[in-house]
Amino acid sequence: MNTAGTADVPARMGLDLTPFRGLRYDPDRVGSLSAVTSPPYDVVVRPDGLHHLESADPHNIVRLILPQAPTPGIRNEQAADTLHRWVSEGVLRTDSRPGLYVYEQRDDEGMFQRGVIGALRLSEPSEGVVLPHEDVMPHVVADRAALMRATSANLEPLLLTYRGDDAVSGTTAVIERTAKHPPLLSTTTEDGFSHRLWAVTHEADLAEVHADLAGRQALIADGHHRWATYLRVRGEHPSPSPWDYGLVLLVDTVRHPLRVRAIHRLLHRLPVPEALAALDGAFRVRRLDGPLSEALSALSVATAEGNAFLLAGDGSFHLVDRPSPDLLARTIPPDPPQAWRTLDATVLHATLLDHVWRIPDVPEHIAYIHDTAATVAKAERDGGTAVLMHPVREEVVRELASQGVTMPRKSTSFGPKPASGLVLRALL
Repeated sequence: MNTAGTADVPARMGLDLTPFRGLRYDPDRVGSLSAVTSPPYDVVVRPDGLHHLESADPHNIVRLILPQAPTPGIRNEQAADTLHRWVSEGVLRTDSRPGLYVYEQRDDEGMFQRGVIGALRLSEPSEGVVLPHEDVMPHVVADRAALMRATSANLEPLLLTYRGDDAVSGTTAVIERTAKHPPLLSTTTEDGFSHRLWAVTHEADLAEVHADLAGRQALIADGHHRWATYLRVRGEHPSPSPWDYGLVLLVDTVRHPLRVRAIHRLLHRLPVPEALAALDGAFRVRRLDGPLSEALSALSVATAEGNAFLLAGDGSFHLVDRPSPDLLARTIPPDPPQAWRTLDATVLHATLLDHVWRIPDVPEHIAYIHDTAATVAKAERDGGTAVLMHPVREEVVRELASQGVTMPRKSTSFGPKPASGLVLRALL
């Protein structure tokens, strides 16, 4: 039973983060906590990464967030049956007291991040409380909504950021005090990240966090499709109910700045020679001989001067930059702000995909992949074209989001992302 949504709490002009009874793996019933975790569903490289996770442990969370079956209906039914079985068998257990959860991530490169996981009251973008910065794909929202209806659960938290204060007070103070105690769980995943989780259950601490966040605004860093899913499914249930809330991780980027990385495109049905031939006269194209690291460095230099992309898939890298001003004028909508019109993702979608290559933005033609090397490898193996992109600066993302302007879908990848499988939220 969830506490979130069981009472009609008045709407606030800020974040309303509520405790809940987390659903977590019993470490005595699984091989290891690291073996049952997964990256978020949209980061898993398929099919290789999916098969690897499935074989890591029979209870890996990927069997819930990415169930495999011949049809969507069977997939969702399978996920629901699996979740209910794991709960009935005690593989997943509900915490005895409702709380928030302090979550810490570290890696060997010096990345250190702490945030708080809770059930956040949902709000529309027009309310200005939770700001999206990317468009979403309707078919993905429909797919995630069907899975959520079937399982009646939030299976993995979204990543939201907010701007806190320099002082160690409010939410920050609660997080720091909590992290001095032994954690509920501690594990290190194969990507080198260590993860620790604590529960916050004392009423005074919960009240301090609630009061601190009530006047704040958040940016969706990762999870636009899941947030849109939350909103869609909320509309199908009378309020108040647990469906009025969604599972999120909130991170204060004043204290813990996120990494911003690009999300790359794999064009399944466009061979590199055809992609390059279509660019003649529209962009400057230069072949780069050298490893991926050198090609990415060249891309970074080129993007400092304007729009630029790396094409790969034929065993080489091709730097594409200096688009024709006339072409941009014909293909980029004139009404959005200049910061939006000059985004690499805008030029990629509005100019290259829509007008030069004429490729529809559907899964049969385009895959979105976070891992750079994996994108290149899949393009070379499948005979398609990898389009590698340079990340957008976080301040550009915030500037556009504050103006209510959304970027093209899958424009950014904020991280580190929370591991899926550490804490779930049951809705019934």
